[in-house]
Amino acid sequence: MASADIRDELRCSICLSIYTDPVTLKCGHNFCRDCIDRVLDTQKASGLYTCPECREQFQARPVLYTARALSNIAERFHISQSDEEDTGIYCTYCVDSPVPAKKSCLHCECSLCGKHLSVHAKSSEHVLSDPTDSSGNRKCPIHKKIIEYYCTSEKVTICVYCFAVGEHQGHQVESLDPASEKKKERLRKDLEMMTSYKEWVDEQVRSLQERRADVQNKAASVTERVTAMFRDIRRELKELQKNVLNEISGIEEKISMSVSGLIQQLEIQKEEMSKKMTRIEELCKTTDPLTVLQDKTSDGENIYHTKPNHNMDTMIPTEGDFHEDLITRRLHHLSDRIKDFNIRIRQPSEVLLDKETAANDIQISGDLKIASLSAVKVIRPETPRRFKNNQVLSKRSYSSGRYNWEVDMSNSTSWGVGLCYPSMDRKSIVGENKESWCLRKYRRHSGGYYSDYNLDDMFYQDYTESSVMHENREIALLHHPTSYKFRIYLDYEAGQISFYELCDPIRHLYTFTATFTQPLHLVIAVWNGSIKITK
Repeated sequence: MASADIRDELRCSICLSIYTDPVTLKCGHNFCRDCIDRVLDTQKASGLYTCPECREQFQARPVLYTARALSNIAERFHISQSDEEDTGIYCTYCVDSPVPAKKSCLHCECSLCGKHLSVHAKSSEHVLSDPTDSSGNRKCPIHKKIIEYYCTSEKVTICVYCFAVGEHQGHQVESLDPASEKKKERLRKDLEMMTSYKEWVDEQVRSLQERRADVQNKAASVTERVTAMFRDIRRELKELQKNVLNEISGIEEKISMSVSGLIQQLEIQKEEMSKKMTRIEELCKTTDPLTVLQDKTSDGENIYHTKPNHNMDTMIPTEGDFHEDLITRRLHHLSDRIKDFNIRIRQPSEVLLDKETAANDIQISGDLKIASLSAVKVIRPETPRRFKNNQVLSKRSYSSGRYNWEVDMSNSTSWGVGLCYPSMDRKSIVGENKESWCLRKYRRHSGGYYSDYNLDDMFYQDYTESSVMHENREIALLHHPTSYKFRIYLDYEAGQISFYELCDPIRHLYTFTATFTQPLHLVIAVWNGSIKITK
């Protein structure tokens, strides 16, 4: 029971194993040197160090003090404990029953339990290590001597004979411990870089996942609207088909009834005409003149009195085009609705900031809408697209059409916003080159003399100045904006970039005219506070 208590007291709270080379922080807590070094290395990026045990904070990397007494106790505990965890490596000299080894001697190439370790030779050539079944790897394969040096020229481990008389004679060599520490330092730097890169990858993955979710949500919304639109179109088409078919059927019935009436009238007339024709034929054959002259059907003026004096078609209602023009107009109306909807779903997506171009002193919000000046530089991979200071571009470029964006500057007093080509020098500032056009506001310090009381004391006063800039030519605005919200308007084909103050009423500030030769990106520069894209 006492042994278990001692084991708990000698256990590192980071690796949960018995202390190896224990060190102490100012707060009094102990850790393995390698364990606490790794923790402090990961905290380096944030600039704030804390104790893993009590969370006490240190402004600078804390000094590690070697805990010699604790190290001795831990070493003796390792040697004296008989119930050490079974590593699968057993004492070479305990042949009657397997006893777990405490140490391995690299010189003797054997493993030792606590009993045999206590009587083992203590001379310097007998190098002890943690239990291992590959002690042969610790010896030079040529001279069969313990490896003690590292050849920096060939980057291999060697023994003293390799250095003194062997093929590494005259090479630059180091002892194993210093060489190991140098490699550890390189590994720590690699770890730091990989940790930073992994954080960047995690951030990119999160950003892409958010983007994917956003696209999925937008796609679902558009799908719902398109489905509803086509459902309405199908309903309207069905209703249109029903109405048009009813109208056609009505026109057909009306014309058919009219034609049937005329046919009936003509049939009656035809029958009467047949009777008259028969009577006339009889009269023509009669020899009695009195009979012929007294018959009324012999009067010529009455024979054709029933013949119409106009075309029959004029008595039939016209079917026209069966309202084909109405169908065409209705279908054109539906077509226009589809086109309008198509235009709506093809409208450019909202403006998002591109972290790949953001300077390391610019922090970008999770929704990619806010750019802030960061007190602590963000560690991002160096790429040709990344600005050196204070700026960030939009993800999307614009090479045709008309667009406008709105920005909120209420949290910044020094800023610049405008448009630029992707070829803009990443060490340059927006407006200070021929590849960019901007509106900016910043604080100046002016020197003057305070003379109200006839004093010659120098004083300095802060004041803000608003201007537009292109090719490093600054033009002061005639009107000093008082609003915190502005609109940037682009007409690519007309070659115009305009800036407006969003006050009541909206005030035009300035318009640049140019012939654009490349796509344009929205660019934001922040010298204090933060800027938010609102539209």
